[in-house]
Amino acid sequence: MATAQQEPNTTDVTVAVETLREALTAAGIVLPSLGADVASPSLNLITLGRVRVDVVLRLAGVIQRGCV
Repeated sequence: MATAQQEPNTTDVTVAVETLREALTAAGIVLPSLGADVASPSLNLITLGRVRVDVVLRLAGVIQRGCV
């Protein structure tokens, strides 16, 4: 599992994607297009994809509750 303390570009993209997918699933949120950005492998970018408004609002609510 990836941790927030890791430096950018040191985390395996696949591990990061799966860690986020597991956290989102636990919160009841699915991002269908979540995956590694294959167009820029050296940058270790992750594609979150296009998301419906209701999913964005649920995601925002989860983040807001976690920040309290």
